[in-house]
Parts: sequence; structure tokens; C-alpha cells
Amino acid sequence: MSPAPQPRSARRRRRCAAARASRPLLALACLAALAAGQDTVGGAPAAPAPAPTLEETRLAMDKWIETQQIISRERNDWQQGREILQDRVALVKKEVATLQEGIAQAQSGVHDSDAKRDELRAENEQLKAAGAQLVTAVQGMEGQIRKLYTSLPDPIQIRLQPLFQRIPAEGVETHVSAAERFQNVLGILNELNKANNDIAVSYEVRTMADGRTAEVKVIYVGLAQAYYVSARGEAGIGRPSPDGWVWEPAPAVAADVLSALEILQGKQSPAFVPLPVKLQ
Repeated sequence: MSPAPQPRSARRRRRCAAARASRPLLALACLAALAAGQDTVGGAPAAPAPAPTLEETRLAMDKWIETQQIISRERNDWQQGREILQDRVALVKKEVATLQEGIAQAQSGVHDSDAKRDELRAENEQLKAAGAQLVTAVQGMEGQIRKLYTSLPDPIQIRLQPLFQRIPAEGVETHVSAAERFQNVLGILNELNKANNDIAVSYEVRTMADGRTAEVKVIYVGLAQAYYVSARGEAGIGRPSPDGWVWEPAPAVAADVLSALEILQGKQSPAFVPLPVKLQ
């Protein structure tokens, strides 16, 4: 008696088992076919699906391998991208920390600048007050020198005229700095001090006692006394006053003035010469 024929599903299982033993790459396709053959429709077994061919199985495996390769590449790209992003995040954090440090330093610098500005502002106010005091002081000195100018001998007035012209007129606003005005005043005082400690000889034209004018030699003893003598032996004495120098004839001193002139010019040996002096 021949054996009873086996169901189709049993034969399919044997083929799949043989395929798994001989070709592992076809195992997934066989398992898919078995699962399809066991589906039911409305409670009754569904019609078995035809077994995939070897070519279909090979194509399916190629697709699966290609999919795995794509997944592997995507995973590698994602890993590399994550590392790049992590490096960028670290760099940005470092830059943020640097900027925060710079902001802190800038804020500290602004605070120091504000303090320095307040200090400079206070110092500037002090300098302005001191400058105002200096201007007041130099104005007083200029006023005194302006009054002194008329009582100076003519040669000294001529010599100091450029310096006196730099003195601003009284009550007139000037843009000349206080330092320059002080320098000008000191220059005038220095020249006056030298003239006051010197004996100078000058040639001038004076009015004689008879009303005529004549050239005379004048000896200035500092800024307080002067003596003159003409070629005809006419002599006189000059003294300063608030309105200028006052000259008066003094015939008695003619010989002494001539002796003093010769000593000053080196024509005689130094000697004591008595000349009248009036102190005011």
C-alpha cells in the first residue's frame, strides 16, 4: 500500500527546512512565505501564496543589505554631525565665556572711567578757581605797572615799550592767557630791576633855563635820580614824578657832573664825586 499523500503545507515546511540548512540567505523569504500561508480569511484558511523564487529572494536580500548600508551610513553621518555640533557648542560656550569676561572688564573700566572723570572734573573746577585768582592778581600787577610807566626815564620807556604794549587795556576783555600775561609782567619787572641797579649815560635834548633846547649828556642813577650837563656847561637835576620826570636847572653841579661823566667813560680814575640826592 502506498503512503497517503501529505498536505501541501507539510511539503512547504520540508522545503524551507532544507533551504535553511543549505542557504541561510533564503531563510527570511521562507519564513515570510509560511506566515502568508497561515493567514485566514473569515475563519477559514486562506489560499496558500506561491513560494518566492530564488531571484526574488536574492533581490529582497540585496534590498535589505542596501537598506542596512544606508542605515549604517546615516548612523555614521549622524555620529560625525553630533561630534561636530558638540565641538561647535563647546566653541560657542568658550566664546560666550570670553565675551562675558570682556563685558565684566568693560563694566569695570566704565566704573573706573566714571570715577576718573569725576576726579578730573573736580580738579578742573579747582584749576578754574585758581586761574580766576591768577587773572585777578595779574590784573592788579598790570595796573601798577601801567601807573609806573609814566614815572620811568625816557630811555627806559623806549626800551620797554614793546612789553608795555602787550598789557591789555584796563577793562578790555582779552584772550591772552594768564601765563603769558604773567610772563610779560615779569619781563618788565626784570628790566626795571636791572635799570634800577645801573648807572647809565644817555644823550638827550633838554630845555635850558633861557628857554632854548640843547643836546645834553644825562647820567641816570637807577630810576630815582638823574643829572645832565650841556656842552656849554649848563647843568640840571631830574627826578621822577607821577606825571613824568621833572627837570630843574642846577648850575652848581656842572663840574661834578662832568667829572662823573669822565670817570664813567674811563677818562679819569675812579673817585668820589659828591652829587645832591633827594629821596622821596
